[in-house]
Amino acid sequence: MGIFEPFRAIGYITTTVPFSLQRLGTETFVTVSVGKSWQIYNCAKLNLVLVGPQLAKKIRALASYRDYTFAAYGNDIGVFKRAHQVATWSRHNAKVNLLLLFGEHILSVDVEGNVFIWAFKGIEDNLSPVGHILLDSNFTPSCIMHPDTYLNKVILGSQDGSLQLWNISTKKKLYEFKGWKSSIHCCVSSPALDVIAVGCADGKIHVHNIRYDEEVVTFSQSTRGSVTALSFRTDGQPLLASGGSSGVISIWNLEKRRLQSVIKDAHDSSVISLHFLANEPVLMSASADNSIKMWIFDTTDGDPRLLRFRSGHSAPPLCIRFYANGRHILSAGQDRAFRLFSVIQDQQSRELSQRHVTKRAKKLKLKEEEIKLKPVIAFDVAEIRERDWSNVVTCHMDTPHAYVWRLQNFVLGEHILTPKKNQAPVKACTISSCGNFAILGTAGGCIEKFNLQSGSSRGSYIDDSEKETAHDGEVVGVACDSTNSLLISAGYNGDIKVWSFKGRELKSKWEIGCTVVKIIYNRSNGLLATVTDDLVIRMFDVVALKLVRKFEGHTDRITDICFSEDGKWLMSSSMDGTLRIWDVILARQIDAIHVDVPITALSLSPNMDVLATTHVDQNGVYLWVNQAMFSGATQIGSYGSGKEVVNVKLPSISSGGEASKDDVDSDRPALTSSQPQAQPINHTPLLDQQIPDLVTLSLLPKSQWQSLINLDIIKARNKPIEPPKKPEKAPFFLPSIPSLSGEIVFKASEPTDEEKPTQDNIITRFTDLPSSPFVQFLHSSVEMKNYEAFTDYLKSLSSSTLDVELRMLQIIDDDEEQEPEKRPELTILELLLDYFIHEISHRNNFEFMQALIRLFLKIHGETIRRQSKLQAKAQKLLEAQSAVWQKLDGLFQSTRCMVTFLSNSQF
Repeated sequence: MGIFEPFRAIGYITTTVPFSLQRLGTETFVTVSVGKSWQIYNCAKLNLVLVGPQLAKKIRALASYRDYTFAAYGNDIGVFKRAHQVATWSRHNAKVNLLLLFGEHILSVDVEGNVFIWAFKGIEDNLSPVGHILLDSNFTPSCIMHPDTYLNKVILGSQDGSLQLWNISTKKKLYEFKGWKSSIHCCVSSPALDVIAVGCADGKIHVHNIRYDEEVVTFSQSTRGSVTALSFRTDGQPLLASGGSSGVISIWNLEKRRLQSVIKDAHDSSVISLHFLANEPVLMSASADNSIKMWIFDTTDGDPRLLRFRSGHSAPPLCIRFYANGRHILSAGQDRAFRLFSVIQDQQSRELSQRHVTKRAKKLKLKEEEIKLKPVIAFDVAEIRERDWSNVVTCHMDTPHAYVWRLQNFVLGEHILTPKKNQAPVKACTISSCGNFAILGTAGGCIEKFNLQSGSSRGSYIDDSEKETAHDGEVVGVACDSTNSLLISAGYNGDIKVWSFKGRELKSKWEIGCTVVKIIYNRSNGLLATVTDDLVIRMFDVVALKLVRKFEGHTDRITDICFSEDGKWLMSSSMDGTLRIWDVILARQIDAIHVDVPITALSLSPNMDVLATTHVDQNGVYLWVNQAMFSGATQIGSYGSGKEVVNVKLPSISSGGEASKDDVDSDRPALTSSQPQAQPINHTPLLDQQIPDLVTLSLLPKSQWQSLINLDIIKARNKPIEPPKKPEKAPFFLPSIPSLSGEIVFKASEPTDEEKPTQDNIITRFTDLPSSPFVQFLHSSVEMKNYEAFTDYLKSLSSSTLDVELRMLQIIDDDEEQEPEKRPELTILELLLDYFIHEISHRNNFEFMQALIRLFLKIHGETIRRQSKLQAKAQKLLEAQSAVWQKLDGLFQSTRCMVTFLSNSQF
């Protein structure tokens, strides 16, 4: 277990597995694959409804029926009801590629030609198939479909271009179609009986009558590539939609037997699935570019238009950064898209607009990808100016301009920042802490300042020793301090320079001695971290111009570094697959994890609770949670691995998962059957060596322990103003007695002679009653000589519950035959006083104990005054309390004297 544990992955919409569509009542749902998990979207607004669990291998086929989802992964088929796996079918000896829902059965086909028939009614784990069909050895199945009205019959398509009709009930091959000598990729049934459509690898679509084995019509796609998806329209219009490997969707008119319309830029990659919604003019498409789109046919010319869509990065992200106090993540990818992901609500994720890309692409007759800006290589953001003007600046690959973005409207800004010195590509950028200025660094060594509101230049930074440039070579990084007084820049050749931000003159510079790859500056502590090609991270104090830290450990190229918000941690990632966390104060590594896929970019949220990473060849953003933040531990060493590197798996799409045996804390003693199964709050481990003369607080909310003091005030405030009203009429089924006053008097049932209570029965029942969890925890803590479990139980109780527990120990009368000294309540009170003495002497949970002792003395003060044993315990408690307060008061006085001295001194 490390400091950061895997949480979940965001930004995944779909993969290369065809989706499964189903209708429940008036709503339509689509199930898509996202690697090793699956997701269900509501087609009304494409809202994410359900996320399946993480599987052992990648999903290869999907099917769905009502609440059931069937996912083929590897040689197995998982059966899920909602998000819970209820069965696993393991009969295939090869990878399962195809699944077909067939009535109350599922047909599964593997790559070796085995077809198994499964019944999912009354499902059980490891259920055996109800049938098996073995295909010919030279027949490699590529698709499967059920022709409408053909009872117990399916059609299988092969990679060699042939079709076979099988009866799954008799398990016999009925007919083999000659085919078209081209690999069949898809096959669907049409609304017309006996007619199917077949898509082949040569780009042709064959509409075929399977009853007479005759060709009806043949279409040829104008674009190169195979036909990967087909769908017939079912609302009365004779249309057929086809998708190709080039991302183009073609609409064919079956009556006129010609092409009706083409959606050229439907997707950026191969179309995986197409499906017309039942009796609706809506077409749903999914592609390998990580997107789902819905097209509606409501225009006068019959051409479709985009209705709604969900998409993520179609290529791996290059750089990321948290935004809006950790609620959003800005991400720039190799697909030329600049996106905003929501960590909290997936529906809020979106792509930032680049101003009418679709319209411009149509006018110029180009693809949208060619119109978009080139991939972002660096960007900076200033949240303080979101409502005023553009607050994001981006540098793009091989582009001599920098672009600004207005995040309030999620659009590209109106200004383009172009350095005047030379037309070299912009390589680095930063925004001042006030949000008014953007500083750009180019590959030619120039550094120029721009005003973000007007987009105009505010001067260049020039080193007199250079040729009218700031650096002799590429500028790899620029940074600005928190007061707009200093600007720090780094050159590729290893020179670091500090400039006056306003005057633009050079103040100081130093040489590192090797090539600089990346820099990052922390405005809170004034430290500059540099990454060099010798795999060493060096940290400099910019004001003192001094090397203060040096971190070594990576064995391959360092891809990214990131400071924590408070400046105490530095995180670095490398192509060696490791993520290392360095403690800046202690100057050592405190944790290191190794992942299978190297990290390319990382960002830590301002609250330090979530870490976001991107990885090689991964289109999503992966989130990790800070265990120290969520568990309340005070010692990072208990979570960090130190110099040891721990292997960790990447976060899954689903955040849920069962904890492994290694994650269970084996040092915690297990509760026996006689102990109460209470669940106290997480215990915070105490420091091994407590600082002398100081106290330890309980870390509880102030309202929880302060309400113990003001409990009487709270009860008086919450007392009802009016007394409870009597019911006007009694329920008819309750027997009542007539009375002269008119009030309702209920007739109580008379107990039998056996049920009549006696004095002996009352005493026996009282003594046989089990003790409360409060008393049991207290006794067990005394026996184990460890009060931590009892303290945790007290913290888990509410103020009113704790008040009731203490009042249950009150001695109401002293006239009973039992001697007062032998009463069990007095023993418990003695144990409580011993507990208070122990906690006060060790100065543990100080503010909580003060409130608890005050409530205890308020309730049991009279009893303590009467009993000599309790008086002696109370005297010890008074002495311990006085000793602790005397030491604290001495510390407070010395602190006050120091503050007075500093305030009176001339410094």
